[in-house]
Amino acid sequence: MKYTNEQLKLAANTVRCLAADMVEKAKSGHPGAPMGLADLAVSLWLNHLDFDPKDPQWEGRDRFVLSGGHGSTLAYSLFHLAGVKGAEMDQCQTFRQLGSRCAGHPERGVMPGVEVTTGPLGQGIAMGIGLALAAKMAGRTNRTWIFCGDGDLEEGISHEACSFAANLGLDKLILVYDSNGITIEGSTALSMKDDPKKRFEAYGWKVLACNGHDFDEIAKTYKKAMKIEGAPVVIIATTTIGCGAPTKKGTSGVHGAPLGEEELKATKTALGFDPEETFYVPDEVYEMFAARAAACHRLRNRAVKAGYQPYGGTALAADMLKALPTFDPAKTVATRAACGTVMNALAKVYPSLVGGSADLEPSNKTALKEYGWLAEGDFSGRNIHFGIRELAMSAIVNGISAYGSWRAFGATFFVFSDYCKPAMRLASLMDLPSIWVFSHDSFYVGEDGPTHEPVEQIPMLRAMPNLAMFRPADANETGYCWVEMLKRTEGPSCILTTRQNLPILEGTSAEGVSKGAYTIYGTDVNPEVLFLATGSEVAISIEAAKQLAAEGRRVRVVSMPCWELFEKQPLAYRESVIPSTCRRRVIVEAAIPFGWERYAGDTNTTRYVAMEGYGTSGPYKVLAEHFGFTAANVLAKAREIL
Repeated sequence: MKYTNEQLKLAANTVRCLAADMVEKAKSGHPGAPMGLADLAVSLWLNHLDFDPKDPQWEGRDRFVLSGGHGSTLAYSLFHLAGVKGAEMDQCQTFRQLGSRCAGHPERGVMPGVEVTTGPLGQGIAMGIGLALAAKMAGRTNRTWIFCGDGDLEEGISHEACSFAANLGLDKLILVYDSNGITIEGSTALSMKDDPKKRFEAYGWKVLACNGHDFDEIAKTYKKAMKIEGAPVVIIATTTIGCGAPTKKGTSGVHGAPLGEEELKATKTALGFDPEETFYVPDEVYEMFAARAAACHRLRNRAVKAGYQPYGGTALAADMLKALPTFDPAKTVATRAACGTVMNALAKVYPSLVGGSADLEPSNKTALKEYGWLAEGDFSGRNIHFGIRELAMSAIVNGISAYGSWRAFGATFFVFSDYCKPAMRLASLMDLPSIWVFSHDSFYVGEDGPTHEPVEQIPMLRAMPNLAMFRPADANETGYCWVEMLKRTEGPSCILTTRQNLPILEGTSAEGVSKGAYTIYGTDVNPEVLFLATGSEVAISIEAAKQLAAEGRRVRVVSMPCWELFEKQPLAYRESVIPSTCRRRVIVEAAIPFGWERYAGDTNTTRYVAMEGYGTSGPYKVLAEHFGFTAANVLAKAREIL
């Protein structure tokens, strides 16, 4: 259905007033961006966006991402007008209040229609690129539309992600850049002199431009963008922040504060609305959005009738366990190498597993060797060259995961999890089952020195709610950890693997790993001393415990590959593994010991073999002696408390 410019203007002004009303009632929020973007938004939603409000999860839909999540009232206004269940007027009227679906920033899983949680600027762009990539890999033709602003483009992640997208020739991706020249502190000229046209042309994007308040220009530009193939498209749309507000438009004052009662009334008067009426929607506007919704619903029904099925697939846990490789107990193997072997075995029974590394695949061994690499215009593979872009990689992985067809992973050295953490946090907030593979997990990196030797990263990530971190003790535990990660459907996971070779241990257990911690050595129900360890330190703990056992001491070694899974077990199980009656404990982990207090015994009867500061450069075996990560030192610590 074709709408006149007057009809589009009425719809856009309705969005402006709704957005301003939400912020005013909450006495908190950001009215400027929604008011500036209203013309671009209604033109998209009423004429081009294939989105069925009756089925917001229909896989064939176009994806809409509001990267500048502070402008959330724009999305909520559109969802309400379109008739999305969950965006009723009472929800809009409780914007930013406890229990409202209209949260301060758009949250996936809270408001239907929100594809990804946005707010940390720039991540919405990268996640949108992930959504677009997932669609291409699944052979879909739906488009991804991303609205972003100056703040998004100032954040470095936008450079990483946009460079990546162009390198793949990622079409069906349209970025609408709200170029209003204003940030919180004032004019963008205070902090940036970029030429966005030249910037995106240098990446390899197709660059279009329009007046973001001229409906004819917007329509012409959208149509042109949708016809472009072989490259992503950016539309540089010149807008006025707070458009419609008589005295505050075009100023930083309208960015992040309510208009105020008088300015809001003056705005409504200028836009042709009753200044005394709040949360008003003309019937004609509801009818326009209802007509578009009905057309999209018919489109969805035709696709479903034609057999449009979700792509990808998963394996049952039993199938995955059967698919795991076997490792020669007579040989040592680094868990990074074992991880690659496991991934390739599981890829055969888990066809939706896709991902890649931040230019470190030869080191972290994450290539799915039988399944090809993505390249410009060729999206048939399952391996992705992310380049040296950890943060963008992680956010793109989130976008791929959010699409729903794939289980995506990103890989790098563990020390660079610092670059990944912002996106890992969003994955945790969104309950996305994204996966990170972190190799070179401790000071055993050796000669590269402290810049590449993680020490504080383990407690950092353990502090993140809803993230499951796995640190396997050997090759077999590595396989069991991968099965548990793939079994997780709500919340992200990461696995930490070693550079150095480790022995294949006796006593590893798939069931034990599934519970997060288990007794790997020693069966006595009343141990005199407990050794609690993860990863590469389990082996030296077992060696020390065996020496004590030979002397007649009652010992137990507990492998704790995943605290998060262990904490979810019944108290009786946790007590059976770490009995409170045994207060003598030796905690062994090649990291800062922060957080281990929860598993410590009495202060006087607990000893740590842990890092006290940063690592240093040298051969890893020399460093192990230097920092005390030897069976002899673990044994000495145990003797101190016996």
